[in-house]
Amino acid sequence: MRAAIIDAPFEMHVGEWDRPQPGPGEALIAVKAAGICAGDMYFYLGKNPYAVYPQVCGHEIAGTIAELGEAASGPPVGTGVVVEPFLGCGHCYPCRIGKSNCCANLEIIGVHRPGGYAQYLVAPLTHIHPVPAGISPFEASFAEPLAIGVQACRRGEVQAGEYVLVMGCGPIGLALIEVARARGAHVAATDMVPERLETAATLGASVVPAGDQLLPTILDQTAGEGAAVVIEATGNVHAMEQTVDLVAAGGRIVIVGLVKQGVGVTFPGLDFTRKEMTVLGSRASVNCFPEALQLLESGAISYPKLATQFDLWDAPQIFADLAAHPTSIQKGVLMHL
Repeated sequence: MRAAIIDAPFEMHVGEWDRPQPGPGEALIAVKAAGICAGDMYFYLGKNPYAVYPQVCGHEIAGTIAELGEAASGPPVGTGVVVEPFLGCGHCYPCRIGKSNCCANLEIIGVHRPGGYAQYLVAPLTHIHPVPAGISPFEASFAEPLAIGVQACRRGEVQAGEYVLVMGCGPIGLALIEVARARGAHVAATDMVPERLETAATLGASVVPAGDQLLPTILDQTAGEGAAVVIEATGNVHAMEQTVDLVAAGGRIVIVGLVKQGVGVTFPGLDFTRKEMTVLGSRASVNCFPEALQLLESGAISYPKLATQFDLWDAPQIFADLAAHPTSIQKGVLMHL
């Protein structure tokens, strides 16, 4: 089959890759759309310390069931589906307590297994979700980043009417804004890049530029209390540390952004008791795809309207362009046209 293959950092080509065969409990998916995520770019740029080359990336996947494995019971061939890419082992402690997204033996489709930048991929039937009628494959490919937003908002227990600050307006930050607003929260958003703030504003967030005026502005907007929930999606150590000042006493901090292995983040020790804040991590998602698809079906999500479609087979040039100009588009989706 044809695939867009990352051979080494900054090296990608379109070529032949063995077509997978579905085993018991698996389905062969004909790919229709696959989003470009920061994780895919890290793989391309050589920033993923666990990357093994060559690999077919792509974990934001929408397609149709082309074939079911032997004795597999699932949606019929031709059903439109999205793929949940985080695969837990089912045996370790996180899996046993329902946190398979934190599995000690985690495998990710598009990282450890071939992903969606190809004509076909194989996925367990437990990790595919039928797409509601009326949602295109392009739109459906947003289920994965939206599921990350659902997970973070669940972790932070975001409620209607609460003031929620989203730090970082990249692709995941925009998904966080959309999900929090769908829950009825008042969402403020901050970023260093003016163009990203403009985009966040189009999604209904009140925007505050990052910098020295961020804290006084948030305090002014919340009568001096701070945000009920602060969701960090920058991966910047300073931003993570600033969440303590920005959150209200008794509020919740949700860390979504990633830092490099071994990098420390410092919080003022006294504030743990003075503010009695809750600090939470949020990794990918677990059991969030159905809600993400419901949000897409309801029309509450505008995020796909901001994205740019590309032909999957133009991927090598697109990745090279994005490596040189990371902010040139808000979100890219590779389509099997």
